[in-house]
Amino acid sequence: MNRQTKRMLQRQGQLGADGAPAARRAPTTGGTSRRPLDAERGSVGKRFVQYMREVRTELSKVLWPKRPEVVNYSTVVLTTLVLLALLIFGLNYFFARGVHFLFQG
Repeated sequence: MNRQTKRMLQRQGQLGADGAPAARRAPTTGGTSRRPLDAERGSVGKRFVQYMREVRTELSKVLWPKRPEVVNYSTVVLTTLVLLALLIFGLNYFFARGVHFLFQG
């Protein structure tokens, strides 16, 4: 560990002045969960309305694709799907014919 890292860790309280790891402090909540009490959280209705506001805010930040982009992406997906289905069908057909030929004789 170089001097800069050691100084940074000392400033953050992770290392003592002598370079030994600092003792960890116990949580200030006395080991209980940090979840607020029911009285502090508000009613179910208020929390639901707040949640829906946050959802609406986040969805307004989404960059939604335009119609031509959706059409292009859908065309690419459907074309790829058809080509892969034909490839798998063809391989299955030829392998089945080959196995049939081997066991026919």
